[in-house]
Amino acid sequence: MTLRRRGEKATISIQEHMAIDVCPGPIRPIKQISDYFPRFPRGLPPTAEPRAAAPPDAPARPPAASAGPRSPSDGGRDDDEDVDQLFGAYGASPSPGPSPSPARPPAKPPEDEPDADGYESDDCTALGTLDFSLLYDQENNALHCTISKAKGLKPMDHNGLADPYVKLHLLPGASKANKLRTKTLRNTLNPTWNETLTYYGITDEDMIRKTLRISVCDEDKFRHNEFIGETRVPLKKLKPNHTKTFSICLEKQLPVDKTEDKSLEERGRILISLKYSSQKQGLLVGIVRCAHLAAMDANGYSDPYVKTYLKPDVDKKSKHKTAVKKKTLNPEFNEEFCYEIKHGDLAKKTLEVTVWDYDIGKSNDFIGGVVLGINAKGERLRHWFDCLKNKDKRIERWHTLTNELPGAVLSD
Repeated sequence: MTLRRRGEKATISIQEHMAIDVCPGPIRPIKQISDYFPRFPRGLPPTAEPRAAAPPDAPARPPAASAGPRSPSDGGRDDDEDVDQLFGAYGASPSPGPSPSPARPPAKPPEDEPDADGYESDDCTALGTLDFSLLYDQENNALHCTISKAKGLKPMDHNGLADPYVKLHLLPGASKANKLRTKTLRNTLNPTWNETLTYYGITDEDMIRKTLRISVCDEDKFRHNEFIGETRVPLKKLKPNHTKTFSICLEKQLPVDKTEDKSLEERGRILISLKYSSQKQGLLVGIVRCAHLAAMDANGYSDPYVKTYLKPDVDKKSKHKTAVKKKTLNPEFNEEFCYEIKHGDLAKKTLEVTVWDYDIGKSNDFIGGVVLGINAKGERLRHWFDCLKNKDKRIERWHTLTNELPGAVLSD
């Protein structure tokens, strides 16, 4: 023991300092903060119910009588139990009477149970929400997608902001042929686009089996663009000629099914108009536009043009060709050709329409084709007959391009 003179301050060694005020009780584990804020994914425990408010005339609850002096560890334990009862148990206070209250039956779980993992709400908060609307124009075979705005997007850049844009794909068969995208808005997490993107050549069959994938991405000038979030809408949810508005939380990127039926792959669509003109005594064939063409070039695009034949063609003079449209999978031609022929002879003829990719210095690539006539089937046969029955009436129809034509020579 160290002696000290009168008037001197007491000096305590570090060993003596560390031995002072140690906990006299047993060492108990430190409670986690989650112990005071428990999560019940399936609702409250069956035995736990919200504490009922006391009636106004009920007597105040008397304080518990002390049973003698308490050690510090006892006081800490009581405090912990009070906190547990307040935050964790949601237990009901004991009844004023001496007899315990009868046990109540377990509470029924709510009809809409929250997700047990709770990831959906976290992703929604982290990735943001997207507001958009969809309209299927059945008469014009068009799907109009209006991208309104996004809110609370995930920051992707070093400045805590993002350069977002929205791109659309039709599944199955997502490719550059059916990709549409909005403009890019710079340095914002709450962009407003108010931009309408349109898919042409959408049929009732597409509305049944296809799904629209809407992705929000961040554009980078010097790196690959980064994915933020996406949502998918089955087109069968839409009613024809009725606008449906959505406000959806973005999700993490979902895998694309690689085992989808290859027979569903298409070479594209073409919009053809037919009209027999009594004035010109001939068949007017209009090549309006193509949509979702197959990409034939290394850059992911094609340089398409269209050829038409009216067969049988003994004199080989029925060939017509449109102009070439550079680097596009959704070209607009708006060209019309006239075949001088008597109306009665059309029943014996077949119209052959082929789409090609133009290449310099080598053979042009065949993209797809369609045949209209008396030997055709389905919509192709119906289109031909409607033209024969309705003189001087222009009839437009979308047709699916196939990768081969019966009896056709696939060379340009």
